[in-house]
Amino acid sequence: MASIQQLLQDIEASPRGPKITAVFDFDGTIISGYSATVFIREQLRRGDVSPREFLEIVGAMTNFGMGNLGFSGMMAVNAQFMRGIEETTYYEVGEELYKKQIARRIYPESRALVDAHLARGHTVAIISSATPYQVEPAATDLGIEHVLCTRLEVEDGQFTGAVISPTCFGQGKVDAAEELAAKVKGNLDDAFFYSDSTDDLLLLERVGNPCALNPSDKLERIAKKHNWPVARFGSRGRPSVAQFVRSIAATSSLVTSFVAGLPIYALTGSRRDSINFSFSLFADTASALIGLDLDVTGEEHLWAQRPAVFVFNHQSKADVVIMARLLRRDIAGIGKQEIKTETPILGKVLEFGGVVFIDRGNAKSAIESITPLVDAMRNEGKSVVLAPEGTRTVSPRLAPFKKGAFHIAMQAGVPMIPIVIRNAGDVAPKGDFVFRPATVEVEVLPPVDTSAWTPETIDQHVIEVRNLFARSLGQPELKAPAAKKTAKRKTSRSKPSAGKGKATPGVKPAGKKKAAAKKATAKGKATAKTRAKAAPKATPQAAAKKAAAGKSKAGTTRKAAAKRKAPARARPKTKAKRSS
Repeated sequence: MASIQQLLQDIEASPRGPKITAVFDFDGTIISGYSATVFIREQLRRGDVSPREFLEIVGAMTNFGMGNLGFSGMMAVNAQFMRGIEETTYYEVGEELYKKQIARRIYPESRALVDAHLARGHTVAIISSATPYQVEPAATDLGIEHVLCTRLEVEDGQFTGAVISPTCFGQGKVDAAEELAAKVKGNLDDAFFYSDSTDDLLLLERVGNPCALNPSDKLERIAKKHNWPVARFGSRGRPSVAQFVRSIAATSSLVTSFVAGLPIYALTGSRRDSINFSFSLFADTASALIGLDLDVTGEEHLWAQRPAVFVFNHQSKADVVIMARLLRRDIAGIGKQEIKTETPILGKVLEFGGVVFIDRGNAKSAIESITPLVDAMRNEGKSVVLAPEGTRTVSPRLAPFKKGAFHIAMQAGVPMIPIVIRNAGDVAPKGDFVFRPATVEVEVLPPVDTSAWTPETIDQHVIEVRNLFARSLGQPELKAPAAKKTAKRKTSRSKPSAGKGKATPGVKPAGKKKAAAKKATAKGKATAKTRAKAAPKATPQAAAKKAAAGKSKAGTTRKAAAKRKAPARARPKTKAKRSS
């Protein structure tokens, strides 16, 4: 059984350049489970499939699994129920399902393999019998440009109920991979292909570097016979009962830790000492229950200047434990109002611990709420920790930064210390209740001097600090906002902070940065109408289809679809299929 480290070493030893293609199956390979089941559940939830239609879909899938029906036949059965539905609606459904359910199923190990191939300059593609509505959101998130998949026929922006031949299955996958390799002037003899299923045996036998990832028992036997690398990932999939129990205990330890600190408060009268004791106890207890280890670089910056505003990229609910492990004491924070209203006990504990709850939907209220934090920093020497993204992201890709943390640092006159968390999603991705054992890599960057910041230049500093995160994570950096030029003309005070390295160590003036304003801040958030702009790495095929839909008659717009809402068939339907 090959380890992820061995697979990464094989990639590192391969030639550089786009002539080398790296092709990944989707269901069971990049993600745990099958995206088709997610779409079927959504159909049932929305009432888009009648009982009779559902039975037909199940029957077709069963016959396919038993070998009584070919893949094209199964797809034809499923596609007929989509006749008359706008394609753009399916893109929207796919985006939503990805953010809510599918993103957390991505194997961190598969993401690492994709990133390794991209770092070598290889041409990376997802090849799947699934539809683009299932696959493309993940491809965009992973930074994969090429999606080779089964496509449904569309006319005037609407599904016709037919499937485009050939489908991306069996020999169809081989042909699609050959075409891609020829396009980049490469050869499949040098290509990599990762799959979990014997459905992909033809392509596995065709490429020079086949690999069985999370294989079926049958594929594992074949792979061992051919001496192909075999690897299994346990980071996703169905959690064990023990993991559920340990996750509940870890979550509950926050409350029990603060209860344990009450005697200190009673004996000493020091709320601060009580909170510091409880905070550290929670950090150590929860980490032990989860199986969380930290690999920290730049730890000295955690204590170099306090008080400070600590900012981190927010991927997981495990970030609370991670920050507690790192910061240990004299910390205040910000939480969403929903925590206080939905879990009153937890809300009271956090409030006692110095957390300020804000209404994220009320900007004025949120701004007013930071005043106690500024006072705590000035008068009590406490530091503040918060995530400028505002909420957890579905992937390691950075979301846009909000300004709250920057205003707090500027008003309090304290430095800002960025904490880059690389893989907290390995412990608990967004939407997943269970914690899983993992070692999380953390980089603490040097303090950022905020003494020269002004309200007029705040937008620039948001970009500068975000770019520190992006640079550390190997993600695209952003250009400084055009509005900052106006701020520079208004006051000379903005000049020192606009381009001097003193305010943000290691950050070059924005005007000299690479033109890297790419899709990173829009991934997973783009709508079907804006996908081509927000996610430039989405497949050319999908962009062409959506462009065609936009040029069609007015009856193909979403407003027209809304008018067709009365008939059951007018609501968006998703296809049920077995993806490989």
